Amino acid sequence: MSENLRSRVVTGGKQRTPNRAMLRAVGFGDEDFTKPIVGLASGYSTITPCNISINHLALRAEGALRQAGAMPQLFGTITVSDGISMGTEGMKYSLVSREVIADSIETACNAQSMDGVLAIGGCDKNMPGAMIAIARMNIPGIFVYGGTIKPGQYQGQDLTVVSAFEAVGQYSAGKIDDQELLEIERRACPGAGSCGGMFTANTMSSAFEAMGMSLPYSSTMAAEDDEKADSTEKSALVLVEAHSPANFAFPDSHP
Repeated sequence: MSENLRSRVVTGGKQRTPNRAMLRAVGFGDEDFTKPIVGLASGYSTITPCNISINHLALRAEGALRQAGAMPQLFGTITVSDGISMGTEGMKYSLVSREVIADSIETACNAQSMDGVLAIGGCDKNMPGAMIAIARMNIPGIFVYGGTIKPGQYQGQDLTVVSAFEAVGQYSAGKIDDQELLEIERRACPGAGSCGGMFTANTMSSAFEAMGMSLPYSSTMAAEDDEKADSTEKSALVLVEAHSPANFAFPDSHP
């Protein structure tokens, strides 16, 4: 194992005894201080269906990072939902939240001298926010998309959140009644995952995969399917295995 991991700033030498003491409190043992420390940036929250399943994915990734010989450091970041804040003053916070997310990931990884990062996001702003942070830090990184929502069903038709927006217009035009509007509302978003369709989240997940920042075929998986959790675990393994200790290492002059 290379002695030149970036994390050696906080784990190496007699002067870092207090640093190691604190790391022991979060699960480090004697043999762990020479392993790469990998940040696990989780966008989990119950604010929006886009992110509600991410904690499960983060825990799968955490176990896989340990299995691969790294020490995961799990931390959270915020999200807001455009779909929920749409048409309210809350939308003024939407674009700003992207910068807050990028700053929070960069802050955690750089303040703790982490050697790499695996970021998991599933909504419009924590996805580009995570990518901005990865680009700024220039450390090994992989993005994991939380996955798309499955379609709702009503009267033999697939529904998405757009169906609910359209239903409001139909109701306003007198084309559907109160009951049908309610039934569409009840069925449009049946569970966890980002808005179904080639809207912002699914478009960005496809772009990230094409850029090589996510594993092949991972951009089209549904949040609730087992393959999404399996792909998350594989992403963690690939991050560590594709970056040998020599690749995790930084030049002596690196700050």
